Amino acid sequence: MMPDETQLRETLRKIEALFAGAGTAGEKLAAEAALHRVRERLGEMGRRDPAIEMQFSMTDQWSRRLFLALARRYGLSPYRYRRQRLTTVMIRVPRGFIDQVLWPEFQELNRALVQYLNDITLRVISEEVHGDASEAAEIVQALPIGGTA
Repeated sequence: MMPDETQLRETLRKIEALFAGAGTAGEKLAAEAALHRVRERLGEMGRRDPAIEMQFSMTDQWSRRLFLALARRYGLSPYRYRRQRLTTVMIRVPRGFIDQVLWPEFQELNRALVQYLNDITLRVISEEVHGDASEAAEIVQALPIGGTA
């Protein structure tokens, strides 16, 4: 496991502990206890707030896979209807759980994952393809049609 990956895994654990409501450092290390607390919270919200069908669209496969895994971790069953795009994810869940736990946690985890994937991609491109992996330069005026660069 690469050092960057180790750091990403630790960041993901800390984010999970934050959303599980862990109060001490010891609790933050107890991933099973944290997951149990979130599932209890979901059950409690489900008794007060009936589940509704929610639709999410994930523009990239990494975000979608993260969201699917997170939903499944909490005992939810993501699905999509026939003819819906692969980017669409449907779940039935209490609105409060989405607003207070699932979506904020997903956003934090996704932000960390996207940063990690971006860093890895830039490093591999710089080391294996070309040292300059920066964006294209922006110019003020477009070239004339049929002109040469």
